[in-house]
Amino acid sequence: MKIALVGYGKMGKTIERLAKERGHEICSIFNTASPYTLATQTNADVAIEFTRPELVVGHIETAIQQHLPIVVGTTAWSAHLPQITQQIEAANTCLVHASNFSIGVNIFQQLTENLAQMLAAYPQYALSIEEIHHLQKLDSPSGTALTLAAGIIEKHPAYKTWSLNAVTDNNELLIEAKRLPDVPGTHEIRATSTIDTITLRHEAHNRDGFALGAILAAEFALGKQGVFTMKDVLQII
Repeated sequence: MKIALVGYGKMGKTIERLAKERGHEICSIFNTASPYTLATQTNADVAIEFTRPELVVGHIETAIQQHLPIVVGTTAWSAHLPQITQQIEAANTCLVHASNFSIGVNIFQQLTENLAQMLAAYPQYALSIEEIHHLQKLDSPSGTALTLAAGIIEKHPAYKTWSLNAVTDNNELLIEAKRLPDVPGTHEIRATSTIDTITLRHEAHNRDGFALGAILAAEFALGKQGVFTMKDVLQII
């Protein structure tokens, strides 16, 4: 498989290393010095995009016009997803997007939803999310924290929305966002009552898990049409 990397920061370099280990070829690299636009040419089978929120929609639209399947790991652009979905479907091409491509995080997401659904019958437990990322993390809360929050809100009828770092009523799900040096990413779900606390925690040790998931998503995207997430890639129901 020939891969075009759109974005060549720490994540792009990790994807490059792991993709080569899996026998794939990095045939194009795009970054700020060599941007990905309609004027650029690539013989890639699929693109993997990890850049910035203000750039991602343009990159997706370029891939659509080039009929190039694209895997997107950039977050904080979900407001544009409906229009992008229409374009993907009209062009019969493929987009795989996720707030987090780590296999472990996606399993963690499912466990979180299961816990929220179980605790709906036990209102004495208050749910909350804590997320910790490196100082260069652009969005706060993280896209992963927002995905976790959406899953809790869907499965637990007491929660209607989320609030960052403080809550004003019981219908708000608390998300605490922290930024510390050299932290690949930690997410913790707490269910707290007056007598005990239930905790689910995922801690990334490095970027390899995120990069491997993105490569698996690229392998999945070949020959596909439509918009998919890591639940489709990993067949998580």
